[in-house]
Amino acid sequence: MTQTIIVTDAGFGPEDFNQPITALNDAYPGCGIDLASSSDPAELAGRLVDIPLIRVDFPSFADGRGFTIARQLRLMGYQGRLRARGHVIADQYAMARRAGFDEVEIPADLAARQPEDQWLFRANWRAHDYQASLRGAQSGGIAAQ
Repeated sequence: MTQTIIVTDAGFGPEDFNQPITALNDAYPGCGIDLASSSDPAELAGRLVDIPLIRVDFPSFADGRGFTIARQLRLMGYQGRLRARGHVIADQYAMARRAGFDEVEIPADLAARQPEDQWLFRANWRAHDYQASLRGAQSGGIAAQ
């Protein structure tokens, strides 16, 4: 089994979810769920309260469907841990957090190529929100004049 690293706003850490993570079809109350990037989050309607962790697969860093899935799950009311897994790069961390992910699971080899400082640089994801910076400019900056 390949070692993975969990990335949060605090940096790199080990796996700390101690329950099994299964495919949607094999799910039972209390376990985590793996969702493919092609999954329809509506399949989880009515069951979200029983799922402590949902892990959404990113098969390629160029595949953004996982961001849409995260946003849909949050709009459906999911309040548990939401994790992106796979080919997510440090440059996408802020987008992942804004979409609703709590954390990102990356393989150890990616962590070696993109060390913790690259992820931490993007950990203040609210400060670099384009829409927030526009709202700030409209309330007293150059754009408001």
